Amino acid sequence: MRVKWDCEHIEAVVDQLDFSKLNGLVTVITQDWHTNEILMCAFANRDAILQSLTTGLATYYSRSQNRLWQKGETSGHIQEIKEIYIDCDDDTVLFKVEQKVAACHKGYRSCFYRRLNENGELDLVREKVFDPSEVY
Repeated sequence: MRVKWDCEHIEAVVDQLDFSKLNGLVTVITQDWHTNEILMCAFANRDAILQSLTTGLATYYSRSQNRLWQKGETSGHIQEIKEIYIDCDDDTVLFKVEQKVAACHKGYRSCFYRRLNENGELDLVREKVFDPSEVY
């Protein structure tokens, strides 16, 4: 069951966020609600945060496409928001979510599937959980 927040208080919460530092955006870190694994990092404008709060589904702002996008709108890999945290500077939001299938468009559960090793190379540390060519 996804969480939806009390509409009466949503505007007040969103008004506390500092959208001025990133030209109208805040950073959003998305974390698995059960495992605490970091799934992705994205951006949200005021409308994306409002939509996330009212629907209970993670919605972000795509800088490359200049539009809102609900996670999973193409793949079906939605993120049901369970908890939201705001950092001390009011410019970063943490979504704790129940992730359906995977967060990464490249087929991995998390966008953080590579680790920098001591030789300065990136090692794959996760397995793909789906084939992107079959989804996108």
